[in-house]
Amino acid sequence: MQFHHHVLDNGLTLVGETSPSARSVSLGFFVRTGSRDETPDVSGVSHFLEHMVFKGTPRRSADDVNKDFDRIGANYNAFTSEENTVFYAAILPEYLPQAADILADILRPSLRGDDFDMEKNVIIEEIGMYEDRPTWSAYDQARKAYFADHPLGNSILGTAQSVRSLGRDQMQGYYDRRYIAPNITVTAAGNYDWTQFVGLLDGLCGKWPTGTAPRDGIRPTRGSRSFQVVRKEKVIQEHVILISPAPPATSPLRHAADTLAMILGDDSGSRLYWALIDPGLAESADMSFHDNEGNGAFFTTLSCDPEQTEENLAIVKEILRDVQAKGVTAEELATAKSKILSRVVRGSERPMGRMQALGMSWIYLGKYRSVDDELKSFEAVTLKDIRQVLDEFSFVDVSTLALGPLEKVEHAKK
Repeated sequence: MQFHHHVLDNGLTLVGETSPSARSVSLGFFVRTGSRDETPDVSGVSHFLEHMVFKGTPRRSADDVNKDFDRIGANYNAFTSEENTVFYAAILPEYLPQAADILADILRPSLRGDDFDMEKNVIIEEIGMYEDRPTWSAYDQARKAYFADHPLGNSILGTAQSVRSLGRDQMQGYYDRRYIAPNITVTAAGNYDWTQFVGLLDGLCGKWPTGTAPRDGIRPTRGSRSFQVVRKEKVIQEHVILISPAPPATSPLRHAADTLAMILGDDSGSRLYWALIDPGLAESADMSFHDNEGNGAFFTTLSCDPEQTEENLAIVKEILRDVQAKGVTAEELATAKSKILSRVVRGSERPMGRMQALGMSWIYLGKYRSVDDELKSFEAVTLKDIRQVLDEFSFVDVSTLALGPLEKVEHAKK
């Protein structure tokens, strides 16, 4: 595999990895914008705009967009996060020009008023649907509680009220500010010709507007240390989420933090698994490491029968206290590394996995990270590195939210 990098005159960044042995190619447009870039008056606009991008352009109707993707057998979609909105497609190599044309075209959407009003109802229904999902609702409210006034606490979907109040012209203004060439990275991975790809993208995107799209509020936070109980009578299980600080995306400790999360909360063979899942005390219990720009967090989640909640929460906190005091063992570290190395290799075997990894690496680090680079970084994690993560990002700073049928949950303060 060979890495390539080019910047068009208007500031649009192109990065790619070519692999002649691949049987497909994946293409993604990474827009560096998400819920953390929103102000309260446009809460939810990034996700709403993701939907509107597929509603048509001066060249294509919404039906044309879907049919054109289908004609080339594309696997296509988009997603919005706190920091990025990504549009992507996986196709056979001969259809790369058509896929690039469709994606580049829809990123210049018409944003028609009729489409806006119709899709607003769809978004409001989607918000209601997700609010009825206790796992998502707990996650969204836990983030808000932990980050408090930090922009990473902004809801990706927004609220029914914020979306209902959003105007079409407000969306247009947000689009004009954020969807400019220097704020977009186009990534490709698989079997294709790089020189032809650069020429293709220059022709499709070379006249896109340029400018600057600054991101405010890039700062760390130790979290609110709050403990909240949100009662939802119709929810059968109690869903508990604990959030604590972790290294940001640019930190040299991010691989150690990911490894620590694997040791504590992988869905098999981790400390949480053996303490809660294997004995049947909880339906789910895991930990994950989320790294963002300027910030990071460990998310520990638990779902169980309501009457088991307090005992299980005490077990989770004991596990966190124990690892905080004693660290991890050499055997745990070796096992976690094996799992992570397998995950990295398997994820890189498909062009889609490499395309997404390339895009995220470039957005957050501004450099290329090969598969071997990632493998070496995880292999190099030591017990000392894990200890440093624990010392710099203590689980004492944990915020907790419980959502379910319980009115209150007794808990130890530490």
